[in-house]
Amino acid sequence: MTVAALVCALTVAGGATPANADSYPSWDDVQAAKANAAAAQGEVDRINALLTSLQTAANAAGDLAVKRLGEYGQAEAALKTATARAQDIAQQAQAAAAKADQLRAESGKFAAQLTRSGTSDVSIRLFLGGAGAPRASTTGGAQPSLLYQLGAMSRLADQASSMFAQAAAQKNAAAALSDQATAAQKIRDQLDKDAQKALQVATAAKAAADAQLADQKQHANTLYAQLASLQNTEASVEQKYAAGVAAAQAAQQAANSGGGSDGFAPPPGMNVDPAAAQAYASSRLGAFGWAQDQMGCLIKLWNHESGWRADAYNSSSGAYGIPQSLPASKMASAGSDWMTNQNTQVDWGLDYINRAYGSPCAAWNFEMSHDPNWY
Repeated sequence: MTVAALVCALTVAGGATPANADSYPSWDDVQAAKANAAAAQGEVDRINALLTSLQTAANAAGDLAVKRLGEYGQAEAALKTATARAQDIAQQAQAAAAKADQLRAESGKFAAQLTRSGTSDVSIRLFLGGAGAPRASTTGGAQPSLLYQLGAMSRLADQASSMFAQAAAQKNAAAALSDQATAAQKIRDQLDKDAQKALQVATAAKAAADAQLADQKQHANTLYAQLASLQNTEASVEQKYAAGVAAAQAAQQAANSGGGSDGFAPPPGMNVDPAAAQAYASSRLGAFGWAQDQMGCLIKLWNHESGWRADAYNSSSGAYGIPQSLPASKMASAGSDWMTNQNTQVDWGLDYINRAYGSPCAAWNFEMSHDPNWY
């Protein structure tokens, strides 16, 4: 039911409804259309419209999947923060309880000593009358010594009272922290449920996107072959031409609206390896006629945008991937695995930079000349 609902949402979001089976041209239709130029052009237009509809639906499915994966990423981040907080408060509560127990024990011993000091407690008597205590003067008898003992007893009583107060305060602090720890754990448990639910929704959205992409591939292969037959070309030529048009259109727009990524949208099973992505990008510079001195600018550019993480996501704009493509599905022009393959993302990003700015350093200079930064 969830997948079905997501597919319906994709159709609305994409602005195009996938064609019914009856609306696809047959090979008989293609052969009949080749009989005259007007009919052939009409069939070409019809096939191109179908291909556009398929691509639009697949892109909408992919963008929605990225959005749901981004929501899952946010839920996971909130869970991680709440878990750390719950553990920290629990440790504070445990330490406070231990300190309260220690103070209670010490204050109890102090009280017992004071109780015994007037009778047989030797250590207290030695303390009160031992070395360091003022002696009676020859003229004043025992009066100074008695006053000293009374003052010392008063100070000991004050210390005992202070220790009792500290023990009580520490006990209250431990109880308050314990309550906070319980509340934090409840929040953490709820966030865990939210994250699991978000994962289920994201997984369903990814499955719907994969199904939409599979449908696109199934029909697109036949449509490109039919288009090639009508125009006396090869199907691969038609596919490359369509990819070039899509890439050129993408280069006319900014890669993102600024701000860079602020979270993650991790597809299940995705391999995120920033170091490997940088190595691959370095190996591709020559294909665009760039020297290795451009790599420094590229590293700074995509560090700023995404940290070279293929699952980087901007929760405000929806930009996604290493180059922070907006919408994310623009990267489909570089390969159908754009959502999970960091090399495909790099390929798209390098082609975008080449078309829009000419070089990574030019793109980096442009990025730094705007606030908020974007390219």
